[in-house]
Amino acid sequence: MSEFLNAMEEALNNVLDVKVGDLVQGEVLTLQDNKQVIVGILGAGVEGVIPAKELSTEPIDRLEEIVKVGDVLDLVVISTIKDKENGSYLLSKRRVDARKIWSEIQEKFENNELVEGTVKNTVKGGLTVDLGVRGFVPASLVSEFFMKDLSQFKGQTLTFKIVECEPSENKLILSRKEVVLAEKAEKMAKALETLEVGSVVEGTVSRLAKFGAFIDLGGVDGLVHISEIAHGHIRKPSDALTVGETVKVKILDITEEGRVSLSIKETVPSPWDIALETFKQGDVVKGIVKRLVDFGAFVELLPGIEGLVHISQISHEHIAVPHEVLQVGQEIDVKIREIQEDEKRISLNIKDLIEKPVKEKEVVEEVVEEEVPYDVTADNTTVTLGDVLGEQLASLENE
Repeated sequence: MSEFLNAMEEALNNVLDVKVGDLVQGEVLTLQDNKQVIVGILGAGVEGVIPAKELSTEPIDRLEEIVKVGDVLDLVVISTIKDKENGSYLLSKRRVDARKIWSEIQEKFENNELVEGTVKNTVKGGLTVDLGVRGFVPASLVSEFFMKDLSQFKGQTLTFKIVECEPSENKLILSRKEVVLAEKAEKMAKALETLEVGSVVEGTVSRLAKFGAFIDLGGVDGLVHISEIAHGHIRKPSDALTVGETVKVKILDITEEGRVSLSIKETVPSPWDIALETFKQGDVVKGIVKRLVDFGAFVELLPGIEGLVHISQISHEHIAVPHEVLQVGQEIDVKIREIQEDEKRISLNIKDLIEKPVKEKEVVEEVVEEEVPYDVTADNTTVTLGDVLGEQLASLENE
């Protein structure tokens, strides 16, 4: 009898004194109406209840998806139950699981490890991510560039860096931007090993800005300044390029910081090269009057190529200014008098194509004009005193 009493006393001494906040183990006894799970708290001799919402961090349709009778679960005591019909304590499996997840996340944060999570939703100011616990990605940390619409990320499983982790406050701040930048830096390092200044490569237009276009070279973004997009003048990059377009570019420079300068126009013949192949002295061609100045008219022969018709070569009659006989936008026939390859100038003539009027008496006056600057290619051309006198002397010879 004494042995029995001693055993009873020992058993009573070993009974757990269950308190709110304690971690306990419970054996699943029954599943009730898909609403709750009844467990026996091991070592305590009492039963507890796990509501369906405290069973898992994920939404569930049926309790059987998570537990079955006989399973032993790690649980935390949430509160006592006044009505002890189904058990003495309210328990949670979800909160224990969350504690474990927070512990794992905290360890990864301290070790600077990356984590994977699924984007659950877009909210004001960023994204919510499920890692077993809720994480938040501020909009400024979603991408390396500002993105107004973040809905494209919903449902995607992405890799993140942990920026801030406070388990006691359920605070988890994540960054996708740092992962993207790290991956980009790795790709850039590999790509830079294959790029050489002076080589011509293919790339994809990734972004357009006011000052130029960014070209993806397979891990490296190079910049084509607006002045290097085309030989002719363009107002903005979108006049000549579209995002996603494949283009050939020449590598002009690679800095120590990894900045790559590119040129598109150096991969195609210049208008001047085309002009040298197309025209020769004495040819009669059509052109468009582009500009009228005091000393003559600039006529476009090809896109980006203009020639000068000196005022003395416009008409057999004396004219004070070119606009007496010419208008901007007018299509005319011109004769190529001279091509100055080194100086990239083309001199033109109109009056040789016009029948000279017969006069009873012609008086020729020698006219000396001072040196006047002019522009054949609309950007960088000058006329010299020799050009002007040459035109006048040629006029005298013709007459």
